[in-house]
Amino acid sequence: MRIAIIGGGISGLSAAFYLEQERAKGAPIEYTLFESSDRLGGVMFSDRIGDCVVEGGPDSFLTEKPWAAQLCAELGIAGDLIGSNDAQRITYIVVKGRLIPMPDGLMFMVPTKLIPTALTRLFSWSTKFKMLGELLHPPRPVHKDETVAQMVERHFGSEVVDRLADPLLSGVYGGDAASLSVRAVLPKFVEMEENYGSLCRAMLAGRKKLAAMKAAKGYAPKPLFSSLKGGMQQMIDAIVARLDPQSVRTGSAVSALARSGTGWELTTERGAERFDAVIFATPARIASTMLAGIDKQLSGDLGGVQYSSSITVTLGYQREDLKMCPPGFGFLVPRSEGTRMLATTFVHTKFPFRAPDNKALVRCFLGGAKDQGVLKMSDEEITALVRKELKQITGLSAEPWFVKVYRWDRAMAQYTPGHLERIERIGATVKQMQNLAIAGNFYKGIGVPDCVRTGKEAALQMAALAREGQATKA
Repeated sequence: MRIAIIGGGISGLSAAFYLEQERAKGAPIEYTLFESSDRLGGVMFSDRIGDCVVEGGPDSFLTEKPWAAQLCAELGIAGDLIGSNDAQRITYIVVKGRLIPMPDGLMFMVPTKLIPTALTRLFSWSTKFKMLGELLHPPRPVHKDETVAQMVERHFGSEVVDRLADPLLSGVYGGDAASLSVRAVLPKFVEMEENYGSLCRAMLAGRKKLAAMKAAKGYAPKPLFSSLKGGMQQMIDAIVARLDPQSVRTGSAVSALARSGTGWELTTERGAERFDAVIFATPARIASTMLAGIDKQLSGDLGGVQYSSSITVTLGYQREDLKMCPPGFGFLVPRSEGTRMLATTFVHTKFPFRAPDNKALVRCFLGGAKDQGVLKMSDEEITALVRKELKQITGLSAEPWFVKVYRWDRAMAQYTPGHLERIERIGATVKQMQNLAIAGNFYKGIGVPDCVRTGKEAALQMAALAREGQATKA
């Protein structure tokens, strides 16, 4: 059985790796991975600048989602996994130009400790009283898919949307709270509201369970984020090293897809090639275009997935240059502050093995759903903008010893209201086709572990199909 994988980001590479494993176990399969650019890995890209590790795309993944760590173990690089320095995890919010630390007990955007919430300068007194009243919210069934902003405003008011929900979601999804589906992005919040009514009461119940776990013997807390000593690129390089080089084609775009009997015909620079099955690991819009003449509904659903673009800028400094910067992981900037910068991470604090003791790495984020125009700016203009806003917010005025700008055009899928229903329709149609599979950050989760999972599931689906075909022939 010949399988084509279209797209060589982490989703497509994961699919190729697990197909290679299944082939080694005896599954009657061969695969070819097509990547239109000259490099593999998509947005996962790490640079070595001097003696520093600089991430172009994601710098880590959530530890609680197991699929990325499992892949690292299978690749033999689990020993290089590192955790975030959570003992130093302080995050600030910029409010009227000042850095205000997020109060102790704030779990994502839900307060769970009375005194720190009462004393924080992050919220006005009217918001604090609304938070207190939120404890009385009764349980309620959620019948419609509302936005995160709508749910958070109902519980805590518009100030929490502006100062917490929006900045937090800009960092994770590159979107804004007013356009992201709460069911798709924060399903636990929906579940908590249905069971408890009050998100605060639900979080407090969760804290009690966590305290009981910590009291139990053998409990070892896990870091919030995980990465690799050599950067996220290390995962990409380890996968590529395990693949058959003859099965991987970079700089090879698939220009068309058509049905060929029960299989598929792909058109590339080499002409038409026939495959028995196809795994799409591309942005949804590319799959939509290729499938337009094959299934209009599937194509339409894929085309309905929206994307946002982003820019990351990493600046290298001497550690002593950052004396005026506060300790912690970094800060988030609400859009109401009027800056272009959305967030900044002090990389040297967040992770070990990123910079030597005398160096510092400052990583800034721009773009997102509400500022796509920033991509039209030159690298010089972006650098000047970032340095100006860093000085305004932190006082940092030193000359960086390097600046690196990375642009990611329409790379981040947006989980808008109706997204889960759209994905359900896509999944049902793909299941009927059998020899077509989908993977990617728009499908079942935005993070690296979710991309790995979708790639693995697609590979196992195809391997099972190949074995069924072999059994039928026998």
